[in-house]
Amino acid sequence: MCKESTRDAQFWQKLDGDVQCSLCHQLCRIRPGKRGLCGVRENQEGKLMTLVYGNLIAANVDPIEKKPFFHFMPGSLAYSIATMGCNFRCLHCQNADISQAPRETGKVLGGFVPPDEVVAAAEANGCQVIAYTYTEPTIFFEYAYDVAVLAKEKGLKNVFVSNGYTGEEAAKKIMPILDANNIDLKGDDQFYRQVCKARLEPVQRNIKLFWDSGVWVEVTTLIIPGYNDSEEQLRDIARFLASVSEDLPWHVSAFYPMHKMKDVPRAGVELLRRGLGIGREAGLRYVYAGNIPGESEDTRCSVCGEVQIERLGYRIMRNSIIDGHCPKCGSPVAGVWS
Repeated sequence: MCKESTRDAQFWQKLDGDVQCSLCHQLCRIRPGKRGLCGVRENQEGKLMTLVYGNLIAANVDPIEKKPFFHFMPGSLAYSIATMGCNFRCLHCQNADISQAPRETGKVLGGFVPPDEVVAAAEANGCQVIAYTYTEPTIFFEYAYDVAVLAKEKGLKNVFVSNGYTGEEAAKKIMPILDANNIDLKGDDQFYRQVCKARLEPVQRNIKLFWDSGVWVEVTTLIIPGYNDSEEQLRDIARFLASVSEDLPWHVSAFYPMHKMKDVPRAGVELLRRGLGIGREAGLRYVYAGNIPGESEDTRCSVCGEVQIERLGYRIMRNSIIDGHCPKCGSPVAGVWS
């Protein structure tokens, strides 16, 4: 564990020797010498400390479409960073080796990189965006916030790829410097409790909170056969998103066997098409398929149907949007285009 990465944590209070963490909606009460569910926040002699400030386990250059964002600066590059740890225990986690390891092994690996070096690396790699991703960015909030402040000063955009469990105080602190947030909406409350060890309501609340604040929001649902693929669950998700805004993009993605769900079959294209249809029936204007290249990836005008952005996987083949408007009929296209 890197001593330089152990710093004072934010969003907590003392409780008779214990500490109550309010960084996320898990609201962990942590005894002396113990850590929260995320595995990277520790009660050290009655004081809450983060163990991952600047302790990067991953840093890569990704297309923004990989996050996925389809209505936020298409074609741009995102300098993507993560530390270890997560406040969920998803049975299907694709990054379990870094998200679950601190809780399961006690080890917090990585290398210290100060915030200004992250911003410098983003600029050196021609990135217009810094993405806080791979694991849940909330758990390295103090570091993400400091990086985001510097990034904003340099004219870079900041985006979270999140499970949506950020506590309200932390959410309101990051909002002024956060440009976009892709939030997973995974299923119904039973799914959250059984598969993720969390609850649905805080996620729904945060989707609306971030959208209403002016942060651009896109939502991803990974469809897992036998778990969250019923018409009832998908309709409930689509109706909720439409109630927030019909302009909110919904990414319906195909599950591949991972982590503790390797015995579950992968999601096929027909299952995704069912989700796409349900989203459109609910009134959502922008519904996309994920993890199956060539399937429902293009952005079309919600008024005239013109293809405005043509995609193949994470590549932009053609983008004809002009100043946020359809080139054919002139209708506005919801999103952040520059």
